[in-house]
Amino acid sequence: MRFSAFIFPLLACGAGGYFAYHLETGDHGLKARADLERRKEVLAGELAGLKEVRVRLERDVSLLRPESLDPDMLDERARAILNLAHEDDLVMLKRRQPTPDPTGAPPKR
Repeated sequence: MRFSAFIFPLLACGAGGYFAYHLETGDHGLKARADLERRKEVLAGELAGLKEVRVRLERDVSLLRPESLDPDMLDERARAILNLAHEDDLVMLKRRQPTPDPTGAPPKR
């Protein structure tokens, strides 16, 4: 047999192997598609969470509109923003826990 008879099948197998390899691992291959599908699922979950936040914010904003102003909501937001309390309110403060010393020494009092 002549050597030239093996050239075409050898080149065809090489080209087929090249395309098969890139079909599996290329930028647009099967692995990249699987990664995109996983990312799509994660982003869909994140989108659902953001939609819930948006609905909650729209509800809060609708309570602050002049047509349907809720006095309790207005009072709550004003106190939170201004960091104020009414004179009849009972305010309970939490004592902060001391941060542990990395050297192991007991905290000072």
